[in-house]
Amino acid sequence: MNTDRPFWETKTLAEMSKAEWESLCDGCGRCCLYILHNEETGDVFETDVACTLFDARGRRCTDYENRHARVPDCVALTPQNAKSLSWLPGTCAYRRLARGEGLPDWHPLITGDRDSVARAGIAVSPDLIPEDAIDDGLLESRITKAR
Repeated sequence: MNTDRPFWETKTLAEMSKAEWESLCDGCGRCCLYILHNEETGDVFETDVACTLFDARGRRCTDYENRHARVPDCVALTPQNAKSLSWLPGTCAYRRLARGEGLPDWHPLITGDRDSVARAGIAVSPDLIPEDAIDDGLLESRITKAR
């Protein structure tokens, strides 16, 4: 193994340690948004509605360790499903590496700066609506962009 290259270039997702796996998250927060799928067209839409556990200012889950118990529809991202989750943004490190792509140049593992994702315009806005503050029937009116 070439130790001069970073782990994400030398290991598969399944070979990574828990710490390496977790470090791939760029902290954009896009996986914590409500995503709408058009079953007929396959189109995917982002909203400005976030999971109730999501801290939009810090762009982190407030109860990461217990999120699956507290939010039953929170998806567990794994090496096995990272490639197939079409709702993940194309910028997501897990999705990119699963597809054989590299990390973008703004990724915190490249820059050494957690805020590089915000400067690159990839991070979610801090002005999100928590899911418990909106009726599900209004989600379509909260679409911000297509993916």
